[in-house]
Amino acid sequence: MSSPSDAPHTPCVQMRDQAFRYGSIHTQLMEMVLTLRQTVEDHITQLTTRPQQQDLALEEQWHGQTIREQEALLGRLLFQIVSFLPAGAPGDQSVQPPCTSRDSRGDVRGGQPVQANRQTGQMFYQESDFENTVISYDLSNRGIDISALYHLSFRDYDTYQGNKYHKDKNTLVRMGGQAQGPPSLGFTESCLSQSDMTYIDEDLLQYADWRGQPFLRKEVARFLTFYCKTPELLDPENVVILNGCSAVFSALAMVLCDPGEAFLVPTPSHGGFAFSTHLYAKVKLVPVHLESQVTEANGYPFQLTVDKLEQALLGAKIEGKKVRGLVLINPQNPLGDIYSQESMMEYLEFAKKYSLHVIVDEMYMLSVFDEAITFHSVLSMKSLPDPNRTHVIWGTSKDFCISGFRFGALYTHNREVASAMSCFGYLHSISGIAQYKLRQLLQDREWIDNIYLPSYHFRLQEAHRYVTHKLKTLKVPFLNRGSGLYVWINLKQYLKSCTFEEELLLHHRFLDHKLILSSGKTFMCKEPGWFRLVFAARPHLLRKMELCPRRTCQLLGETDNV
Repeated sequence: MSSPSDAPHTPCVQMRDQAFRYGSIHTQLMEMVLTLRQTVEDHITQLTTRPQQQDLALEEQWHGQTIREQEALLGRLLFQIVSFLPAGAPGDQSVQPPCTSRDSRGDVRGGQPVQANRQTGQMFYQESDFENTVISYDLSNRGIDISALYHLSFRDYDTYQGNKYHKDKNTLVRMGGQAQGPPSLGFTESCLSQSDMTYIDEDLLQYADWRGQPFLRKEVARFLTFYCKTPELLDPENVVILNGCSAVFSALAMVLCDPGEAFLVPTPSHGGFAFSTHLYAKVKLVPVHLESQVTEANGYPFQLTVDKLEQALLGAKIEGKKVRGLVLINPQNPLGDIYSQESMMEYLEFAKKYSLHVIVDEMYMLSVFDEAITFHSVLSMKSLPDPNRTHVIWGTSKDFCISGFRFGALYTHNREVASAMSCFGYLHSISGIAQYKLRQLLQDREWIDNIYLPSYHFRLQEAHRYVTHKLKTLKVPFLNRGSGLYVWINLKQYLKSCTFEEELLLHHRFLDHKLILSSGKTFMCKEPGWFRLVFAARPHLLRKMELCPRRTCQLLGETDNV
């Protein structure tokens, strides 16, 4: 952890202004309640009056349709209010773990060790979170469930899409939500605009192999062989290509699990997993909760150990859940940690012991910008404990800053899994033209090594250095890592009480000041007060937009510090 030595020791200080908590949230809730009240009154009036029409059948049809529309509106309004309310009941001390953290690898400021109430561990979106909250005569129960899950999972993303930053018209700054690579100053765009990229062949306009075009699968195998430093050439027949890594992960959940079965997931972790596993597969996630406190068992904050995996697996069995796999992210999102080969081998041995699949998400493998850190892909291991149950996901969205291409690749030694996965290309394939461009991009090793990656890493270093300097100025503790596009920051000291309710209030306070940060609960963190700050932007734009420093100071009453 990195934090100034004079960071405040008081764990949860009283906010200076009570308007901090009730300002815009109170106003928005009042508007919703008033709208709901008016809708209820109109609905009651409609139920007690009947228009005078000559055709009784038409009258009944019109009357019934109107009532159904009003009931659907009521359901939507109620869901908006319920989903807008902060998690947890105000003043409920039973769900308020004490603020935590302790010095380690530098500094972690906080208070007493965590003694988390069991309720704080239930951070995943469960069906009960949104079940029966929407009334609809058009959607099935499954459709209602999916709609509610989407709104719970992608609030920040929708906010950003509907209110994007513009230097003159809109100063909304996105430092949370979906992490995307920094603008490449035209390098990637220039490469994709070369004459050899514009080739169009008749075959590219037709249906292709659902696993992905053979030429792209061959190039992906070569690319991963080189950059993952594999002991032998990877086989293109083991590659499956779909439209995005989320599609790959969702499809894997479908082919590896039956509905109701589960994956182990160390948390905090990428929040999109909950959506991806639930959408089609109805697969559950069993959290392996990691703590920020440093103890004899935890050599550094949020350390994953086999003991924690064992405890989570045992707890799942006691609850009657069948666990089919373990999901790992390396480099980790949102922590930025990189697993050593020794640690990864321990996790793989644990999985083999219990006949678990291991899905390793290596989305950020080329986004390690600290030259002192070495990333080791699981594919680089000479002898995997259980190769048929080890599956690797990678894509270009983060490492090449082209999330709009929607490219995700799976590499698995298990041909049966690859065959089952290929079926999803029927629904989730990429256009032939995009696949051709991706092949040309990935095979240009000279451009990648000599132009793109040095520039990409330099920009990440500059942005990371700038943002972390400002965090130190603000006395905000954070995990100081050298990979990924984000920093995991600790804002517990700015919560009135260490609850997820207060965390959500702070999150909305950021939004009120046109700053998007992702709250820890969206990453299934069990400790309130942590946020992910995405720094992937050009350094001069960070300064120009006055991202983190001045706005955060305004929020936290520290304006004099800037």
